Amino acid sequence: MNRHRFLHAAACLILGAMLSACQIGGSTVSNREGYFSWVDEQGRVRYSPIVEEPAKEQPVSQSAGADEFTTANYPDAEVLRRRGYVREGDEQPYFTWRDADGTVRNTYYQPDTRTDKEKGFIAPPLGATPAKVYRAGDTLIAAEPVAGHDPDAFAILGIKDTGDDYLSRFSETCCETLDTEDHERWQENREFGVHLKDSSPKHLFLTGLSPYQLISLPQGDQTEGQLLRLRSYASAGVVAPSVLFLDGNLSPVRLVTDLVSDFVPENWHRRGYLEARIAFSSTGAERWMLVFTRSEDLEGQTVTETRRGPRKIPHVSTGEMGLDMVDALQ
Repeated sequence: MNRHRFLHAAACLILGAMLSACQIGGSTVSNREGYFSWVDEQGRVRYSPIVEEPAKEQPVSQSAGADEFTTANYPDAEVLRRRGYVREGDEQPYFTWRDADGTVRNTYYQPDTRTDKEKGFIAPPLGATPAKVYRAGDTLIAAEPVAGHDPDAFAILGIKDTGDDYLSRFSETCCETLDTEDHERWQENREFGVHLKDSSPKHLFLTGLSPYQLISLPQGDQTEGQLLRLRSYASAGVVAPSVLFLDGNLSPVRLVTDLVSDFVPENWHRRGYLEARIAFSSTGAERWMLVFTRSEDLEGQTVTETRRGPRKIPHVSTGEMGLDMVDALQ
């Protein structure tokens, strides 16, 4: 009996020693992160991984996701250009070069974000387009001289001064009876379309029968020092327009003809066009702008140089034009 008690006491001492060893870190495994040690029913030390508590489900954030269309994820192209096409959070661009000792170096730089016009690669327009201008009570008034204007241009083109009050004679056939219901409203801060179509109203002007389009002009001081830019787009032909300005009673105030327009060739994303820039009166006397063609202009053509040689574009009475307002020196 005493022998059995002795063996039992010895076994308890051994088990206690093993448990103590576990508690004081005697096992290297028990010190491993993510494990705990324990003794099974047979007195063997076991090691088991600690099971992490399942993560609680997080509520769906109401903030914008990475794919959501926001100004942060999709900044405006012009804003991005001014930043040198470097988005917020992106590393500053750099270039790699080798110095005189053969050491490779990296140098950060700020991209040049100026436009071609700001760099001076594109020359600004030269103000108002040379033309023949008639006003009530006056004889012919040529457009004011501008840089690059050839004073002999009208003589070269065979344009002669009439020496009489041409606008008064023109007014005898125009314009109180014109249809104003289908006029084009002025659209601010953008180029908008002006169309001369077969279905457009027609009128027998002093210069011949022509379709026409009336446009209401903007009023206010914000138009001071600005020009009307009229672009006539080429397709099967191109319209060589004349422009008549009318007051609130549809009486002619100013007539602009024989515009020496610049032709801009077509490219991959737009058609070629004739561009004319016409002075705009901010006095308020001119309330309407009328676009039409003259019979004599339909007999002419525009000739432009291409890689295949000269290209002749006939003048037609119908076509598409674009109209907007620009600063005099832009």
